[in-house]
Amino acid sequence: MLSVEDLSISFGGLAALSGLGFEVAEREIFALIGPNGAGKSTVFNVVTGLYRPSSGRVRFLGEDLLALAPHEIARRGVARTFQNTEVFRTLTALDNVLIGRHTHLRSGALRGALAVASVRREEAAARGTARALLERLGLGEVAGVEAGSLPLGFQKRLELARALASEPRLLLLDEPAGGLNPTETQALMEVIVRLRDEHGLTILVVEHDMELVMGISDRVAVLNYGRKIAEGKPDRIAADPAVIEAYLGSEDD
Repeated sequence: MLSVEDLSISFGGLAALSGLGFEVAEREIFALIGPNGAGKSTVFNVVTGLYRPSSGRVRFLGEDLLALAPHEIARRGVARTFQNTEVFRTLTALDNVLIGRHTHLRSGALRGALAVASVRREEAAARGTARALLERLGLGEVAGVEAGSLPLGFQKRLELARALASEPRLLLLDEPAGGLNPTETQALMEVIVRLRDEHGLTILVVEHDMELVMGISDRVAVLNYGRKIAEGKPDRIAADPAVIEAYLGSEDD
């Protein structure tokens, strides 16, 4: 479903990614892990069109994503969350999710201003979808609450609901367990697996929480200083000497 080939990008002369390549199969949960500064979030920013690499290719279902603008990539079926929650703080939880539906709305500004019947039907359907997503993620009771006043765990789930509102085929989760307690992390793991199993989503996740990574991933790729140093099943990755050294350092270090 997703193919990244020979991807390189630099910032101020510093290489953030160097010749990175990996593939993610349909309905797979694929994790990118590595120390801080390894380039994991940069991968997400390239895939979603926020950054333009100096070289390489990114293909989604065979289509070149590097030729598309971010909104065009979203319309193709790619959605993401962010390492630092990016909810619209002064809008309600429901309105945050409605924003995620905008790629599926067909009525223009003029028809909206006139409030024609088709627009009202479309808006009602969008609100129904948004409320259903909030309920699915345990946020139904806070639909009318301003997003900025919600606890971090709720904001994380709200961001996920907003991403799902665009009906993606590929979901990118950037540090979804960041700041969550063990109980919240366990619940999140169950949600992610259910999204894959019940809704057929393909999921690419960046995460530092190794319990989550090893518990839900089909395959794991490890980055260090912008390069891939290992890739494989979670149990093999956990025992890889290069991975252990990247995380813990060598005795000489």
